[in-house]
Amino acid sequence: MSTTIVSTKLYIPSPRSQAVLRPRLIERLNEGLRLHRKLTTISASAGSGKTTLLSQWIGGCPQPVAWLSLEKEDREPSRFLAYLLAALQSIGVDIEERMVSTLHSPSPHPLPIEAIIMAMLNHITAKPDGVILVLDDYHVLDSKPIDRALGFLIEHMPPQMHMVIASRKDPDLPLARLRARNQLTEVRTPDLRFTSMETSEFMCHVMGLDLSGEDAALIASRTEGWIAGLQLAALSLQGHPDAAGFIRTFSGSHRHVLDYLIEEVLQRQPKSVQDFLLRTSILDRLCGSLCEYILQREDGDFPMAAVSGQETLEYLERANLFIVPLDNERRWYRYHHLFSDALRQRLARKGNDAADGKRIVEKLHRRASDWHERHDFGLEAFQHAVAAQDVDRAARLMEGEGMPLIFRGAIHPVLNWLDSLPKAEMDARPALYVMHASALLMVGQMNGVERKLQAAEVHLPAEDDGNMRDLIGHIASIRATLAVSKHQPEVIMTESQRALEYLSPHNLPVRTASMWTLGYAYQLRGDRAAAGRAYEEAVAISQKIGHFMIAMMATLGIGLLQEADNQLYAAAVTYRRVLELAGDPPPPAACEAHLGLARICREWNDLDAAERHGLKALQLAAQFEQTDRAVACEVFLARLKLLRGEVSEAAAMLAKADRLARQQQFMSQLPFIAEAQVLVLLQQGNFNEASQLAQEHGLRLSQARVLLAKGDTGAALPIIEPLLAQMEAKEWADEHEQLKVMVVLALALHAQGDKLKAARMAANAVAKAEPGGFIRLFIDEGPPMQELLRAAAASQPIREAAGTQPMHDYLKKLLHAFEIEGPESADKSSPSQLLLAESLIEPLSRRELEVLRLIAQGLSNRQISEKLFVALSTVKGHNRIIFDKLQATRRTEAVARARELGLL
Repeated sequence: MSTTIVSTKLYIPSPRSQAVLRPRLIERLNEGLRLHRKLTTISASAGSGKTTLLSQWIGGCPQPVAWLSLEKEDREPSRFLAYLLAALQSIGVDIEERMVSTLHSPSPHPLPIEAIIMAMLNHITAKPDGVILVLDDYHVLDSKPIDRALGFLIEHMPPQMHMVIASRKDPDLPLARLRARNQLTEVRTPDLRFTSMETSEFMCHVMGLDLSGEDAALIASRTEGWIAGLQLAALSLQGHPDAAGFIRTFSGSHRHVLDYLIEEVLQRQPKSVQDFLLRTSILDRLCGSLCEYILQREDGDFPMAAVSGQETLEYLERANLFIVPLDNERRWYRYHHLFSDALRQRLARKGNDAADGKRIVEKLHRRASDWHERHDFGLEAFQHAVAAQDVDRAARLMEGEGMPLIFRGAIHPVLNWLDSLPKAEMDARPALYVMHASALLMVGQMNGVERKLQAAEVHLPAEDDGNMRDLIGHIASIRATLAVSKHQPEVIMTESQRALEYLSPHNLPVRTASMWTLGYAYQLRGDRAAAGRAYEEAVAISQKIGHFMIAMMATLGIGLLQEADNQLYAAAVTYRRVLELAGDPPPPAACEAHLGLARICREWNDLDAAERHGLKALQLAAQFEQTDRAVACEVFLARLKLLRGEVSEAAAMLAKADRLARQQQFMSQLPFIAEAQVLVLLQQGNFNEASQLAQEHGLRLSQARVLLAKGDTGAALPIIEPLLAQMEAKEWADEHEQLKVMVVLALALHAQGDKLKAARMAANAVAKAEPGGFIRLFIDEGPPMQELLRAAAASQPIREAAGTQPMHDYLKKLLHAFEIEGPESADKSSPSQLLLAESLIEPLSRRELEVLRLIAQGLSNRQISEKLFVALSTVKGHNRIIFDKLQATRRTEAVARARELGLL
């Protein structure tokens, strides 16, 4: 049973039944009692819930508590001690009357504080029960004599006594010594912040607001868990028609928050501290020298800082004035977001009118920009120049002394500023149009790029001012990059060479970009050696000068070359390096690295990882305007669905991709779409349409696949053999494509009966595929390839081609992959299975094959439903579809038909 008697200084209500209980903090306070620590301090900013927490704790505390709520008038030692003794008397401590009268009687001699405290402690020692003394709002005293008196009290405190001090700033007591002796429990601002869950409970159960979990998390983030901020937000939200919209815009400028922070926090500080807070509120991060710099007197408008900036920041931290340290060295700080919002709102009102306040704010931002530039914080210097509305300074800082900010990763701040500039400002500075075009290109907004370039050309000066040639070169470089997105090798080559001709030798960032586009032109032409050299040079220079975007793109180019050379392991490492360079969030161009990893994971038979990377690639590609990357991603994902037996879904995705490619004139994607569509048509047994589509797009390998599926091996071989010969004769042929041709040729030879030649071709394909770890390349061909590899493994040609243990291990791995794939491989697009299943109305899906195998094992419909964790009606539905596709009327007939077709 709690025995709490309160002094006349303060009436303490019992803890509100609807208040949010905070067991983690109450346990922290109880721990101090259990460990017999002398002191607990609750030190936090105004409105952090210090008093509420203490009320909740006392409500469950078994010991008597004397609570003394302090006011400014109590800073006189005799008055303070008188109230302290009265509080202790109220909980049964026997205080002699002469001690009290000593405090009230006038005397020319100093008050015997230590003697009074010792006498008080003797009486507490005589009390058998424990005693808790709470001093609330201790910060209002600001009295050295009282600090010394409490220090003495704590030093001589008996074991059954515990003191709790709640304050907006750390009390001036020997805290370090107590901390070292494990005699101190501390609760600070971070501890008192409400979590998202506590915020949700407070808003719903205490304030009666019906907020979603997402809205509660957002308001917790906006207020940084500050309970007074939550209460003020809740007051504003009550009856508000759009709670979610209000929460998204909630800031320190809202009336209730602004009034509270100004009245309870700002106006209680000395004028010098108020001025410091207001003028430094423009900063997102603060350090001592930065604060001193922007507060220096220039023309009488700014006061000189009375003390050093670092000392002031440390004072603000000790005083819990809504300041957050950002490092362990206490060098960098920031203000609580709501507090900085309120300060900035108040700063804007300084001066005689709004224009005067605006002038003060802009001058502070200019000085902040100057400090950041002097200390090599380019982005921060630019942002303060923008806030100062100093266009010339912002433009100069954006250029970054040869390394523009957008090339260092600061794309969006620059783009937002350029978007906001009036046309007159842009017309006067054509270089801004060029930079705007470059930024748009980097975020995938292709549609507006050429318009910006043309506007720059219109406003180029009539006479060369020394920068015009370089600007012309930059325009050409951007046009070359635009052509990269359209895969136009001749345009890329022409514009890249023009860029390198006009660009200044010192403009390494843009010259490096032109080197990368030149490499892509070589790659499109098939000169992979020249492409590799260009990419390597672009990577080396971009890394040296810190051009992250070109480092990323040129590294990506290297990865594509490695993948084309069947160096899948090296390519995977390179693509992951691209994603590291891309950062978080990545630019849209990073989609190509995810797509490359998706292809490699698919080839390594990690289909889940392939899908994850494919979907991420599609998400990033969707941010592009007027590029075919999203179509390429859709085609990959469609082929993945086909691999999993989802034929109808794959067909629908490819049809959609085909429509989009034709609408957007992405003609280079049509052959890839058609190649995938041929595989779908083969799965559906539609050989005529598959053959027509392959011929229409000149897909010779696809034509051969159709002929093999129809059993016309004699017609397939004259297509495949010359195709392989052409590839082998070409010095820089795509090794990946060549490997696919070898696999299909081995199957064709095997189907024709030329077992020895087929075994040799299979051996060569396996040897060529082993360094890259290809798996799906083989098992996608189904049982015919499995049979061929088994035969080849037992023959002399494979042993001659292999000759090493790794080769034999790789072949075992492939055969094991076939075994794992099991009967499900029967629904893949292998020629022999397609020929057997041609009479089916529609191929069986993966799930239908699974049900069919369980039927063949003799399981009942109910047993199948339990095994597959599906409803009984679902199993019966599968049965009807299976019987229809197999043209059967009962189970035994369906199983017999499936065995005949090789599906079981």
